Amino acid sequence: METTVIKLDQQSSLDDVVERAADGLIRGNLVAFPTETVYGVGARADLEEALRRLRIVKGREPDRAFTLHIAEPDDALRYAPSLPGMARRLIRKAWPGPLTLIVEVESSGRTTGAAGMGTSTVSAIYYGNTVGMRCPDDRVTSAILRRVGAPVVAASANLAGNPAPVCGEDVLNELRGRIDLLVDSGRTKYAKPSTIVHIAGSTYKVLREGVYDAGIVERMTKVRILFVCTGNTCRSPMAEGLAKRALADRLGCDPSELPAHGIEVSSAGTAGGWGGASEHAMAVMEQRGIKLTDHVSQSLSAERVQQADHIFVMTEGHKSAVLAIEPSAADRVQLLVDGRSVHDPMGGTQKEYEQCARMIEEGLNQRLQEVIV
Repeated sequence: METTVIKLDQQSSLDDVVERAADGLIRGNLVAFPTETVYGVGARADLEEALRRLRIVKGREPDRAFTLHIAEPDDALRYAPSLPGMARRLIRKAWPGPLTLIVEVESSGRTTGAAGMGTSTVSAIYYGNTVGMRCPDDRVTSAILRRVGAPVVAASANLAGNPAPVCGEDVLNELRGRIDLLVDSGRTKYAKPSTIVHIAGSTYKVLREGVYDAGIVERMTKVRILFVCTGNTCRSPMAEGLAKRALADRLGCDPSELPAHGIEVSSAGTAGGWGGASEHAMAVMEQRGIKLTDHVSQSLSAERVQQADHIFVMTEGHKSAVLAIEPSAADRVQLLVDGRSVHDPMGGTQKEYEQCARMIEEGLNQRLQEVIV
């Protein structure tokens, strides 16, 4: 068998390359394709003969699964419908991208993606009650996967034990005559493997460092929430305290245990950095069983803004201040209460502080539903 090579260059049409490669997969061919990490060789997971050939090429036993390759991050829910918060955080931050996720499922037979699948297909996608998934950041392969319209499993396009290929020539040196088609788009972006992370509930383990090292993965697993007001002595510290308790209640833990669940909640002020929480703010929080006695006012900084996944502000003025510091935060900053400002109660009565706290609670009831934990 001769391997057909399609080169993606200035003379070739992307649509034509995608159509030919997708058609090959649809018909049951083995197709090698680029990703941002290394080249992979894939097959339709619902075609038994294609799977048999892929197992022969990779020297893989019938009960060992391959990595499922998907076109869109949301496609993961077809194969793992009950993704834990940590998995969803990594998907949001890293996909499409050089990260392979291995997640647990309650039962592979009950997932949407497994509906109607035969035993060989299920065993190609699921290993026990786990599934490994990749969402490549490569325009060619993403378009191919999208057009196939069926599950595609793949592995690196090399013989077992050899280095993973980072260019089309490497693929041919390994698999010429063993695969039907190669889409050659030159050297891959990173020229190194994806990072593999196994997630079990709220914990994770880096099984292989690749493009992302363990430190990068750790940072991506966290969700950082930042509340911003002016002085960081009343509105934002009240919001911080209330949010910590609400999130802890959702997770069934103590607020002090939130960092162990990968959640960091903080607050800052556009003119903060002076003193502690105001007397009335401490009083209305005390009535709710929340202590602000240890709070120390913090000043808003570029580092705080850059690190935050969600930034909730009290007024449009605060939003403008955040964006003046870091314009790229536009998709992460929003008013705590839709369409309304939480006005500063500084200098007011305790009753006014109580009204402010209730408005903050109203905003948190909505906003925290949008936070993936």
